[in-house]
Amino acid sequence: MKYTHLGRTGLQVSRLVLGTMNFGPHTDEADSHAIMDAALDAGVNFFDTANVYGWGENKGRTEKILGSWFAKGGERRDKVVLATKGYGHMGAHPPAWPNHDKLSAVNIRRAVDASLQRLGTDYIDLYQFHHVDRDTPWEEIWQAVDVLVQQGKILYAGSSNHAGWNLAQANETAARRGSLGLVSEQCLYNLAERRAEMEVIPAAQAYGLGVIPWSPLSGGLLGGAIRKEREGGSTRSAKALENTTLREQVQAYEDLLAGHGVEPGEAGLAWLLTRPGVTGPIVGPRTREQLDSALRAMELELSTEVLAGLDEIFPGPGPSPEAFAW
Repeated sequence: MKYTHLGRTGLQVSRLVLGTMNFGPHTDEADSHAIMDAALDAGVNFFDTANVYGWGENKGRTEKILGSWFAKGGERRDKVVLATKGYGHMGAHPPAWPNHDKLSAVNIRRAVDASLQRLGTDYIDLYQFHHVDRDTPWEEIWQAVDVLVQQGKILYAGSSNHAGWNLAQANETAARRGSLGLVSEQCLYNLAERRAEMEVIPAAQAYGLGVIPWSPLSGGLLGGAIRKEREGGSTRSAKALENTTLREQVQAYEDLLAGHGVEPGEAGLAWLLTRPGVTGPIVGPRTREQLDSALRAMELELSTEVLAGLDEIFPGPGPSPEAFAW
């Protein structure tokens, strides 16, 4: 396994991030534990979850599955860099009761304490804001975070689904307070969705944030969706493939990789590992086989020819402001 520092911090994390969103809704507790054991054995030390995972009436279920796995001992908790998120309300149905969602100081404190209880741990390595809170000033957010850091309940703070200017605003505010600020941004980023390259990733690099791409295979679209469709298998990408232009791109992608003997899903992850600023993509395996495929991507080195072909099929937006100015 390869490791890197998370942004500008001294924290070392694996270049593959184990996402746990499927634990509970699609993968039962025993299989989830087996996947986490296999990931840890392979050297994956960066695990990502969120308080709302489990969804609907089962929100919090995923964190509880991690908690029961940590409770098995074997230095599991000590070996894992644990990341979770807060923002959404934890009730089964909206609307939330006032002050039971978003990023007010009172809800951050409440959400962290609840996550700690479900996870069965006394600290969270990376606490991430799951979405932008347009109503809460960053001064209030950092006040809450600073208290939690002083209490030892969280060690670092990160963001998810934030715009480039949000990252700048957050860290400029933190700097004025003498706080560390955000150390990571978890964003939607893959070959088929490269808009983050315009401003989010440059902002993250400028402020020393590690970039953690979610949906690295675009919901399965980049995992051999057309080939699976042709073989009669089910695919979550069927609706997306109704878009003729996108279908042509995906077909060209699969043809390119087939010509070089490379599996599409592994190539999509390997491409992200070549991108500037990327700490590591989040993979959310439902099965051990899907985890094994992701681990193989870690050893895959894409040739210059393949990289050029991928850029031709899925061109990026280019740098800002040129990408939208002219």
